[in-house]
Amino acid sequence: MSTAPQLVVHRDKELMAQAAAARLITRIVDAQTSRGSASVVLTGGRNGNGLLAALAAAPARDAIDWARLDLWWGDERFLPEGDPERNVTQAREALLDSVPLDPKRVHAMPASDGPYGNDVDAAAAAYAEELARAAGPENHGPVPTFDVLMLGVGPDTHVASLFPELPAVRETERTVVGVHGAPKPPPTRVSLTLPAIRAAREVWLLAAGEDKARAAAIALSGAGEIQAPAAGAYGRARTLWLLDAAAASQLPRSLYPPASA
Repeated sequence: MSTAPQLVVHRDKELMAQAAAARLITRIVDAQTSRGSASVVLTGGRNGNGLLAALAAAPARDAIDWARLDLWWGDERFLPEGDPERNVTQAREALLDSVPLDPKRVHAMPASDGPYGNDVDAAAAAYAEELARAAGPENHGPVPTFDVLMLGVGPDTHVASLFPELPAVRETERTVVGVHGAPKPPPTRVSLTLPAIRAAREVWLLAAGEDKARAAAIALSGAGEIQAPAAGAYGRARTLWLLDAAAASQLPRSLYPPASA
């Protein structure tokens, strides 16, 4: 069942990143307090990396027990390990290398020079198996119930590597797929599917900049998920759109006032 999106609009992308980082610290600490551990799905792109950099700089980051945090990814560029374009490489630079994570709980998606070679579909299947192993009986499905799953929103409304009209956004059975022929380079990627995304307690969609304004307006105005994948991304308990003023500039007034921060 979809949850109605809540909107929080910040003045600019820097403030958005700082506020989202503070919000994420709170969610992780709350989950660790109530259940002993937390799980978060990271996103790449300028807004995802901006949030991680803001988290790295936040004094409250030490409130998190980093050793009891599982990190997953919503998608990955199928490139060699350490490639600067890989989301995990950028995340390590922005935050992960500076905090005491348990390496066994950092679940990077396979690289193109890893055990599956250049077989992106085998790599996707292996990640799906890793998610399934991490899911407990309480999750009622083939993926863990992530505490927070973050997604950047592309100018074409894509989320993760689910692009409008392409086969991956139509997938209803598998939790992870190999993406071939993505319209944005590199063309080969690994991505969670919408069913896996919807397993999260909270889904946060991040959009900043005028180039995201049309996408936000389309996705929040009742578009279908095949044409606008961002419209199909929602959480079990909460769906949160975190925007800056530029990205919110084309939203219909009916969507205001935004939810309180």
